[in-house]
Order: sequence, then structure tokens, then C-alpha cells
Amino acid sequence: MQLICSTYHRVRVAPDRRRLACPALACALAGIALWPSGAGASTLVVQGAGDGHGVGMSQDGALGYARHGWSDSAILAHYYTGTTLGQAPPKSVVRVLVGARVARIPLERYVRGVVSAEMPASWPLAALEAQAIASRTYALTAHAGGSRFDVYSDTRSQVYMGVAAETAQTNAAVAATSGQIVLYAGQPATTYFFASSGGMTENIESAFVGSMPQPWLRGVADPFDSGPSASWALSMSFASAATRLKGLLKGSFRGIEVLSRGASPRIVAAQVLGSRGRTAVSGPALAARLGLASTWAYFSVRSGSRVRREPDRSGHAGVPPPPSPGTPVPAMGRQGGEPAPGAPVTAATTGGAAAQ
Repeated sequence: MQLICSTYHRVRVAPDRRRLACPALACALAGIALWPSGAGASTLVVQGAGDGHGVGMSQDGALGYARHGWSDSAILAHYYTGTTLGQAPPKSVVRVLVGARVARIPLERYVRGVVSAEMPASWPLAALEAQAIASRTYALTAHAGGSRFDVYSDTRSQVYMGVAAETAQTNAAVAATSGQIVLYAGQPATTYFFASSGGMTENIESAFVGSMPQPWLRGVADPFDSGPSASWALSMSFASAATRLKGLLKGSFRGIEVLSRGASPRIVAAQVLGSRGRTAVSGPALAARLGLASTWAYFSVRSGSRVRREPDRSGHAGVPPPPSPGTPVPAMGRQGGEPAPGAPVTAATTGGAAAQ
């Protein structure tokens, strides 16, 4: 299971399910303490929710819905608003960049090597099937390498580990959904996914800087996402925060002011406060610098026994509680990655490079 993001990312790979995917991020996390931390100089305290960019399908949320009896089609219709299921073009081939080589892999074989890397095989079949369909659709719509290749084999697209990673359970999920893809208005719809929503997903334009709104990638409630990252907290010294924010900080570090949030409410824009002025920063860039699991974050400053909430102009009053397993489920109606900065996201056609 994974979060795919060009600015900050984590990856979950079965069976150990969670590891840091970026050496730079691992370094950035050094010096961050889980809440609470000891007394001393001023400390930046962060309370947050979720793990990942927040767009599309939450994998922990899909697990929750599957455990509550939802089918793969109902799970996908919930996360990708207004979509239906259709069929991929026959004999589709995915061009996968593996190291320096581009491998041409039949679509179904490729998906078998992805689902086993993206979700634990022990998860309910409906969750594995939803992942198979999302991964299959993502492979046909990503076009990460333009005319050269379609997807990376790692977290820049979605993790592909080949035959060696396949399991009987994940292969059964791929076989049960053979050829199925997600459609919006009759065309394949880019199916982003990530690890944990914290209780709500996000509109694409609020999560991916420069992206245009897309009708199937809207924030939706996610009450059964109750995984280990549904809510979290950490703290770091002002000195540690200043080191991470080098290049954005004017003078000595004083704190962070949030300017706007999305629907979930993940941070869209903020300011780094310094003794010599303020510096604007996007939510994803701020999360990457501070080593946060997601942009759904609220900031406070602790000095001794005193805790001061940082300024927040977004209109969101406080930190929402994590979702409860008893929260009513929305009525059943009707990873992958992130677009390059500034690139529009559109429904792809079946005549794209992956359709051979």
C-alpha cells in the first residue's frame, strides 16, 4: 500500500506494511519526537490526520468499507465521484520504467505485480479488488514518461514488484476484476490513491498545486478509515524546525500561520514566520520540509507549561477528532501518483500510449 507524491511520500509494502520511501524524508524526520516531548526551549507541536496526499481512494478507508460489507464497485464509486466501471482496451500493454530499462508488460500481469505490493494479501477481497481496478486504471492514465514510458516501477507512480511478490489472494482479486477500469463520462479517469485519509479525502486542486478541479476527484467523508495514521501528533524544537525550513525562513523561527485549507481540511497555503519577515509556502511543500505524514495539520507552540495555538486564517476552528467506527456510513449511491507541478489532470482516452 502506498502514498505516491512528488514532494513527500510514504510507502506501505506488504507484509510489513509501512516504511519510509524517501531517504531525504528519513533524514528530515531525525530529531522529531512523538507527542509529548520533554520540557525545555520553545517547541513546535503538530497535531494531524491521515497519511498521504488525500486525493482519491484511501486504502485504509477501503479496508474499512470492505469490512462493513461494501463491494469493490461501491468502494470505488464512493471515492471517485460520479464514476462507473468499464473495460480496458483488449491486449493493453503497460510500459514500465524499471531502472534504466523500459519493460513492456501485459496489463493484467502488471496489475498482479502491483496489488501484491500495494495492499496486504490478508485484507478483505473487496478491498483488494478495489485496489486492482484503481491500479489498472492508473496504469492506463498516468503517462508519467510521455512517449517513452507510462509508469515508474516505484512510488513515483505505483509500486510494481513483479511475479516474485504475487500471492494467491491478490491474484484472485486481479482475476475477479479482469479488465475492469474506472470511467468518468465514458473515459478512463485518473485514479489517485493513498494510505490514510484521517476521515475525509481532498479536492485535487487543494492537494496538488497547479491542478485544475476534476469532478471525480472531490473530497468525500471517510468514516471507516481507522488505521494507525488516522490521527497523529508530534513535536520538534524550534531549532529543528528552523533547520528543516532553511531557505524559507527569514531570521529566527517564530512559528507557522495557516492561510487557507481545503475541504478536508488539509493545508493549501501557509506562511513561515521569522523574526525578519514571512515567507509564503504551499501545504505540500510545508509538509515535505517538516516531515509530516499529510497536510492535514494544526500547529501550536509550547514554551514551558504554556501552549499557544498558532494563527490560522482558514476558518477551520480546531482539530477534528479522528473518525469513530460507529460513525454513520454515507449511503451507497451510484497511488497512484501526483501530476507534475502545473500539469492539468484530465480523463484520458483509451487510445493513449498504454493501449496497444
